[in-house]
Amino acid sequence: MISISLCMIVRDEEQTLGRCLDSVKAAADEIVIVDTGSKDATKEVAAKYTDRIYDFRWCDDFSAARNFAFDRGTKDYLMWLDADDVLPESSLKKLLALKETLDPGVSVVMMPYHVAFDQAGRPSFMYERERLIKNRAGFRWRGAVHEAIAPRGKVLHSDVAVEHRKLKPGEAGRNLRIYEKQLAEGRPLSPRERFYYARELFYNRRYEQALAEFGRFLDTPGTWLENRLDAYRTSAACHELLGRPDRAMELLLKSLGEDAPRAEICCDIGRLFMDREKYKAAAFWYETAASRRPCAESGAFLNRDCYGYIPYMQLCVCSYRLGELEQARKYHMLAAELKPEDPAVKHNGAFFASLEQGGGKG
Repeated sequence: MISISLCMIVRDEEQTLGRCLDSVKAAADEIVIVDTGSKDATKEVAAKYTDRIYDFRWCDDFSAARNFAFDRGTKDYLMWLDADDVLPESSLKKLLALKETLDPGVSVVMMPYHVAFDQAGRPSFMYERERLIKNRAGFRWRGAVHEAIAPRGKVLHSDVAVEHRKLKPGEAGRNLRIYEKQLAEGRPLSPRERFYYARELFYNRRYEQALAEFGRFLDTPGTWLENRLDAYRTSAACHELLGRPDRAMELLLKSLGEDAPRAEICCDIGRLFMDREKYKAAAFWYETAASRRPCAESGAFLNRDCYGYIPYMQLCVCSYRLGELEQARKYHMLAAELKPEDPAVKHNGAFFASLEQGGGKG
């Protein structure tokens, strides 16, 4: 059986750290906590779980802090979590089973990361992360922000999902500030860093600058496909927010030259056609979205609703607008199978019930 060092970096996490450690402690053979400058009782909470608590002077570099933590792990594999992450009971059981069966030749174990949830608590936005890393195998974190370890060797894609359950917002503008400090110091951005810098510009509503950075990223040969597709989508969103829907449509259609369409892109195109009241064209793209299947192992950002719920809801509207009432009812029922308690589904259900009471005519 393999052993695990849980290595975490924390700061001012007295509210969430205990919740996180309670959820994972049964699977951790060792817990390493690196505090980057807490002013609350974070270290007192950590001391209830481990005596391996270290201080790290924060230097605006998440990779430096994570590498410091990983360097203090002594077990076979190193695992990371953020303080506001939780390992659900079902995932804990899977992780305990994985410890019993994991081939020691595996270098990296990828795990789903659920970072947003719908009203019923189901994961709605997710992607894979490198979660278990073989110790003493030369792996290092890279990137001051949005840090990552590039997987290599034998990689296992597991179904041990980690949930990100925030209780408070992060520091506003922190990531953008770190990137701009890096640029001001004359340190060039890698293509991956440029992609995330552009996203931070977008989040901070600096849309024209975001477009320029996404353009530089897309002009760089050999960049990762999933990041390229996201760059097209977010660039299109910039143009929409700047009042240029035609340019947004051009970019979304251009992205189709990269690979088979993702459901998220199909939904974006469908929505733009709906805005133009071109319901047949919109229906085509929503039908295409509904036919796609998510691939968690791609590492892409996945909006689960784009692979069923959103297409069915929008196809219901398109069909109704096109005078195809039975088709509209069919799509409503498909959406209801996925989210029966959703307020929009209930609204549509009441609408169709009123049509039936009125003789079935809209």
